[in-house]
Amino acid sequence: MTIDTLCVQGGWQPKKGEPRQVPIYSSTTFKYETSEQMADLFDLKAPGYFYTRLANPTNDLVAKKIAALEGGVAAILTSSGQAASMFAVLNLCQAGDHVVSSAQIYGGTFNLFAVSLKKLGIEFTFVDPDASPKEIEAAFRPNTKCVFGETVSNPSGVVLDIAKFAKVAHKFGVPLIVDNTFPTPVLCRPFEFGADIVTHATTKYMDGHSSQVGGCIVDSGNFDWSKYPERFAGLVAPDESYHGLSYVKAFGKQAYIVKATAHLMRDFGSIPSPFNAFLLNLGLESLHVRIRRHAESALEVAKWLKKQPKVAWVNFAGLPDSPYHKLVKKQFDGKSPCGVMTFGIKGGRAKSIKFMDALKLIGIVTHVADAWSCVLHPASHTHRQLTDAQLKAAGIPPDLIRLSVGLEDPQDLIADLKQALAKV
Repeated sequence: MTIDTLCVQGGWQPKKGEPRQVPIYSSTTFKYETSEQMADLFDLKAPGYFYTRLANPTNDLVAKKIAALEGGVAAILTSSGQAASMFAVLNLCQAGDHVVSSAQIYGGTFNLFAVSLKKLGIEFTFVDPDASPKEIEAAFRPNTKCVFGETVSNPSGVVLDIAKFAKVAHKFGVPLIVDNTFPTPVLCRPFEFGADIVTHATTKYMDGHSSQVGGCIVDSGNFDWSKYPERFAGLVAPDESYHGLSYVKAFGKQAYIVKATAHLMRDFGSIPSPFNAFLLNLGLESLHVRIRRHAESALEVAKWLKKQPKVAWVNFAGLPDSPYHKLVKKQFDGKSPCGVMTFGIKGGRAKSIKFMDALKLIGIVTHVADAWSCVLHPASHTHRQLTDAQLKAAGIPPDLIRLSVGLEDPQDLIADLKQALAKV
């Protein structure tokens, strides 16, 4: 099946008399006939479900669709994109370990890595995504366990050279984890450029309607954990909490996702409700149509903004003069990487705020990447605790406005932007 057909029919193929839509298994527990049957489930000797905190059939059917879209061997849904990022790292790391990460990542993820996981004893070194391979290599340590980056960073819009980061990661015998939230697998499939694990905030384009919060982790099945048994002992060595089971020996290419389910989901329980997974699947069925419209409309809006004398700058990788335009041609299916861009108004922070307040059709909301067009001013909202100097150091100019182009007619959006600019 092509990716368009997978969006509609992947993951769940009903048989005679079965429901056309993915069933909602709204149950915490599942019944078995003998104690031995239940014991085999707890020992991971048999497939099945016994408690929704670990796994649920509805969630797994939707995860199976996303795995197919990304070209992976297995996937797991989480309760949020933040949980997906956390699980993706914790599945490989423990106190005393180290991770190399792109510095241009979502602010919440940066805080998760630099503050919360640091308190758990996991150190992160942040590198410029535009750095040379040698500069990236200099960040590695003997205890480095993985590399992390975002396909298109939020909110800076930097495009990750996946092949470059993958080559460096593999040189040091560690996997590359890539957050593919903004392009989605319809526009970019990181596994095809060397990434090993992909994460998503399914809250965004995959859902597409601001109806649920969720995340997902997909494993390509390509990284050979057994080649580095000491480095990835959690996957290769016997797990005493499962009577000495080795995930790699027992589950082969699905070892990474099985461990995330049997270990992390068991202990932390960051699982989405089956109803949230059902809503996510409804969004996935139209993803291939929506994300292309988002990307095309964003390119049209970005070109218009670029011509406006009151606009100081526009950052969108789909523009021909973007420093990432060649990467877009290489890594993305189309001329535009997603529907999100940033720009600034001449006159700085005060003018940017005045411009946003004058918008009528485009809403001021925290969210991004869904059907409704919206804007956010990080200096006033998500990063308002920082000084202007600190904002610049973080790659967020005080005048930066993040615009998420929705599914409205782009000419209506341009008309709204035009009337707001007239009031600045």
